[in-house]
Amino acid sequence: MSSSGRSAVKLRAPLPASDEPGPVAKSRTSGKPVLVLGLGSSGDAAARLLVRQGRSVVVVDSSRTRRLREKAEALAGMGVQVLLGRRALPKTDFETAVVSPGIRPDSPWMKDLAARNVPVMSEFEFGAENCVCPLLAVTGSNGKSTLVALCADILAAAGFRVRTAGNCEPPVSAIAPVSNALDWIVAEVSSFQLETARAFRPRVGVLINLNPNHLDRHGTMAAYEKCKKTLFAGMGFGDTAIVPERLAAKWRRLAPEARWVCFGTGKGADFRFAPGRIEFKDGVLDISGSWFDNPVMGLTAAAAAAATAACGAPASLVAERVRAFRPLPHRFNVVAQIRGVRFIDDSKATNLAAMESAVAMAGRNVLLIAGGLLKESGLGRVARALRQRVRRAYLIGSGARKLAKAWRGMVPCSVCGVLERAVREAWRDARPGDTILLSPGGASFDQFGSFEERGEMFRRLALKTGGAR
Repeated sequence: MSSSGRSAVKLRAPLPASDEPGPVAKSRTSGKPVLVLGLGSSGDAAARLLVRQGRSVVVVDSSRTRRLREKAEALAGMGVQVLLGRRALPKTDFETAVVSPGIRPDSPWMKDLAARNVPVMSEFEFGAENCVCPLLAVTGSNGKSTLVALCADILAAAGFRVRTAGNCEPPVSAIAPVSNALDWIVAEVSSFQLETARAFRPRVGVLINLNPNHLDRHGTMAAYEKCKKTLFAGMGFGDTAIVPERLAAKWRRLAPEARWVCFGTGKGADFRFAPGRIEFKDGVLDISGSWFDNPVMGLTAAAAAAATAACGAPASLVAERVRAFRPLPHRFNVVAQIRGVRFIDDSKATNLAAMESAVAMAGRNVLLIAGGLLKESGLGRVARALRQRVRRAYLIGSGARKLAKAWRGMVPCSVCGVLERAVREAWRDARPGDTILLSPGGASFDQFGSFEERGEMFRRLALKTGGAR
């Protein structure tokens, strides 16, 4: 499904990333101040970039935590007006508003800006507009961070000067001032960051997959999908759009002048995963024995091959870096193997599709720890995976009873409430050859500060509980 596009980028010898900020594009301005909504890492980076452009900046955040007060003090020293603990926006006549991803589009602030006809844009797009080097942008429902890390590793091995940014931190606005010293930025882009994007145009854009996620915020699957399409809508001649094979024919209408490439397992895929290998027009990549050599992660490797080829990296490096790659923390990590029982931390699985993939990778005889803050309906969509591979489910968090009700008749369930009890009961029931898998299918914020905290607790409990039998 490939079409002709621009020639490959020429390789450059690797150079150390410069600490000296380069020129930052200064957009045409009316002289009015710019409003920044939110003082998290994205808002802080956007405010600093605006100051570098010589703009007048006002930052508003509804909280007043100690950390925010420290940030506010630092920005105030740069001439930024920071308003903390505010429910209403100032009545200032703003030129535009730069929005952090945590701000909901249906919030009172956003409604106020719409009523006043103040243009809004996401921090991500603002940062991208001010980058000198091209962007490889990755979005999707699951596996974005892994694909970003793998692409960056391949490009670095090819001699490109590369940094990762976006949803995986740091914000793109923080990288923009040094982007003159880079060949590529590999950016992870969430649906939240795309909600308020207006004309984002990456050089290479990748959708790794599309499954129900964040429906607690977007409301419907159609609205969620619309956000993802925004990544490609601004692309044109010279750009490369990469999507799963099943979506290629439909999505290419978004940007008909772009070069479209698809990946998958079917014969029509430009980059096709088959057991142990990735097939493409110019040859075959041997990935046998790697972490990616399975039907779930193989698609990630195929997408990485397509994306880095579009950036100009030689295909020979893909197989080498795929075999050397190690999974990121809390993404299907084997954290312990005790008396024949594997403990796998997949705490990053915060939706059902990610959980379903982890269960498939784990094999059979799975003791599944699931639950947390559920973000979607249709909880029975994982019935096949549960029936075929899961021996018992141990349910935690605010979604525990809802899952127990939805999964009744599919798999025996124990409502444990907390992670410590779930690990203890799973270990009690485990037999040699079993896998105790933490793959919650829900967010962590009902009981933990982050999915990282949840995964780290699971690791500690595995080591503690596993030695207690």
